[in-house]
Amino acid sequence: MTISRRTLLQGTAAATAIGSFHIGRANAQTPEFTYKYANNLPVAHPMNIRANEAVEKIKDETKGRVLIQIFPNNQLGSDTDMLSQVRSGGVEFFTLSPLILSTLVPNASVSGIGFAFPNYDAVWKAMDGELGAYVRGQIAKSNLVVMDKIWDNGFRQMTSSRGPINTPDDLKGFKIRVPVSPLWTSMFTAFQASPASINFAEVYTALQTKVVDGQENPLAIISTAKLFEVQKYLSATNHMWDGFWFLANRRAWERLPEDLRTIVAKNIDAAALLERADVAKLNAGLKDELVSKGMTYNDTKAEPFRDALRKAGFYAEWKKKYGDEAWAILEKAVGGSLS
Repeated sequence: MTISRRTLLQGTAAATAIGSFHIGRANAQTPEFTYKYANNLPVAHPMNIRANEAVEKIKDETKGRVLIQIFPNNQLGSDTDMLSQVRSGGVEFFTLSPLILSTLVPNASVSGIGFAFPNYDAVWKAMDGELGAYVRGQIAKSNLVVMDKIWDNGFRQMTSSRGPINTPDDLKGFKIRVPVSPLWTSMFTAFQASPASINFAEVYTALQTKVVDGQENPLAIISTAKLFEVQKYLSATNHMWDGFWFLANRRAWERLPEDLRTIVAKNIDAAALLERADVAKLNAGLKDELVSKGMTYNDTKAEPFRDALRKAGFYAEWKKKYGDEAWAILEKAVGGSLS
């Protein structure tokens, strides 16, 4: 399936009803396992499109024994609500940024350190290699199951209603929405900004009502969530790479017989690789798309921002928090010293 920018931006009225995104074909066999998968992204985002394909394949390959219903776009609550639900078993599957997961698994956010990854080649080498394996080991200690392949959210960019972000000085006193995660708050505090932790479901309204001046997200989310309607300036900062770990409630996962677990994991991980390619293609064209929607675009250079974080003690602080082992794996992955 080819996903174009047009596909990405097309909504569907059916998705407004809870649980209606996945519409299964008639199957003579009643499912043995009916599980819920919740996420925070719009229905048109590649993650939901590829996940819907995966759950169809899972149903077919398990001969109808496993039915996974998708609840996109925060239909089952905020990120923090859904994290609680996947821990308790209220939902069986959930995709979450490692930076928000860090509220439960502190070292999960090591992959999101500001201005660490220079490009996607470095990201995938790290997340499919030693750094990803380290983080999955940390997640497993929290009694959650995590799939092998992380899905792509993308390099994050800053938007503003106040003016472009060209240098660290432009962030001084800047009221910016950040996800509910200590790493984000710490980084923007180091820039002398005023970060406000707000769940994604409330971001559009917070920008519209000027509770905050700006926010930061990958281009695909800026586009699908229509943030261009309430933000004028788009600054390509690439300040963090962010992904989505596909999490499962351990009790629900272990209820599946081993052969069914194999089918589910195989299809979810395959969908993750397809979604990565989709996001890469979309990002290549979304800059022009967002400019055509009225946004003003500017490029930035990473080094002044990295220097500002270094001088503020940001890297030294997080090296201490993560510990020497995690920090060494990160620096090996990004090809050099950060602190």
